[in-house]
Amino acid sequence: MAEIVYLNGRFVPYEEARVPVEDRGNLFADGVYEVIRFYGGHPFAMQAHMERLARSAREIRLPEIDVAALAEAGLETVRKNGIGDGSLYVQVTRGPAPRSHAFPREPKPTVFMIARELARPSRSLVEQGVACITVPDIRWARCDIKSIGLLPNVLAKQQAVEAGAFEALFVRDGILTEGTSSNVFAVKGGKLVTHPEDGHVLPGITRRLILAIAREEGIGVEEEPLAAALDAVDELFISSTNVEVMAVVSVDGRPVGDGRPGPVTRRIQAQYDRLVERVRAGESIDGLIAPRAS
Repeated sequence: MAEIVYLNGRFVPYEEARVPVEDRGNLFADGVYEVIRFYGGHPFAMQAHMERLARSAREIRLPEIDVAALAEAGLETVRKNGIGDGSLYVQVTRGPAPRSHAFPREPKPTVFMIARELARPSRSLVEQGVACITVPDIRWARCDIKSIGLLPNVLAKQQAVEAGAFEALFVRDGILTEGTSSNVFAVKGGKLVTHPEDGHVLPGITRRLILAIAREEGIGVEEEPLAAALDAVDELFISSTNVEVMAVVSVDGRPVGDGRPGPVTRRIQAQYDRLVERVRAGESIDGLIAPRAS
């Protein structure tokens, strides 16, 4: 099957998709994006992702996005590509204009979507957990915006790859903020601890689902800064749309807890698996996701 992408209101073969060289996404990383997971051809929390996309667009002063129409186009992109388990990438930029830092007077946003098959994380990896490294958090102070300007994340991820690690975790002023493409949770004394939603972390959709799961399971939650030393941490895990819930068993070569995925992490993973199966059966889970903290 030929790969089909959505570009500015049209479905076109991948090889025919063209974006002007002076698109502001290309010149300035002037755009935002989302990644939406699909299981059995059904979207996982699409409404929440679309709402976050609209918020990101507002924060960088893009023209208003018709998220309902975009969601429908996203579903059609997935259908046209015959995706079962996969992900949908959605990107909106300020569009093409002669290169100038100031906004064009009449911006014409570029809207692009592509859907591809993606298997769930391997069970062996989930069972064993992963190793991470820490890196200085050199990013800007608006990480709550899902911007396409990801060069610091790319460099940190490559550093993790070269170190044989699964993910790089950012540290700012002695505080563990998040991963290059993931949120971070610790377990301390049976409670979940995760960085509060502010300008230093992305308000993750999977993060919010995990908080909902924790409260449903009677697991205490504290949204507060987490010291990067990790001395008092019993368990650690990361979360994201594609990684789902992944135990971290070592950081910078030092074991976390007993060096194995812990019981709280496993409880969260088991409930997350149940959500996946509900979506695979065609159920929406958007109602489980609490609004972003103000």
